[in-house]
Amino acid sequence: MPVSKRAQAVALTQTGKKTRDHKTSVVDDIRSAIESHTSLYLFSFENMRSNKFKSVRQHFHPESRIFLGKNTLMQLALGKTPEDEHADNLRRVSELCCGSVGMLMTSRGRKEVEEYFHNLCEEDFARAGATATRRVVVTGDMVGRHPVSMMEPFRKLGLPVEVQNGTIGFVGGKTEFVLCKEGQTLSAEDCKLLVHFGFALAEFRVALVCRWENGEFESYL
Repeated sequence: MPVSKRAQAVALTQTGKKTRDHKTSVVDDIRSAIESHTSLYLFSFENMRSNKFKSVRQHFHPESRIFLGKNTLMQLALGKTPEDEHADNLRRVSELCCGSVGMLMTSRGRKEVEEYFHNLCEEDFARAGATATRRVVVTGDMVGRHPVSMMEPFRKLGLPVEVQNGTIGFVGGKTEFVLCKEGQTLSAEDCKLLVHFGFALAEFRVALVCRWENGEFESYL
């Protein structure tokens, strides 16, 4: 297990006592996890949803620790310079703590960890602001399966529908509606319709950024 380079207090100024105590506790937890496991992996993620990431936590439970939170706290725990880093070369991990990232502390073998994250990819529903990865068409049959009470909700989401002979259909007798085109920026309404009709245009991925073990640092970038 890695040995702490030094035990030193972290200055958390301009915070209330409760907030300061919480931040100190997080920093201490991260440092303790580093010392209790052989390796640290920094990872990045896309389209994070708690239900998706739950499977990642379960896979590494109970002998590993995963931290998701403010990058600034992770950087404080790791250290930013040779003088304040918690162990040799952790400052290099700290430098990469930007954007959507988290940390895994584990004693599992390198091959197992790398293969798990390499193969981790699950379909997911896109969020507002995402770019459509393909053209999606909603057909008249798809809207016609819904009760007429759905006409107004569909209209509010941008579907040009009306009641025709007791069923929902597209205005003007059209048989289909292009919900989105490839490369289009999706609105909140687009995303709600995509979920409603079951079109998953996003992927949940977790990619390794770097690895640290016993003072040795390695980047995957």
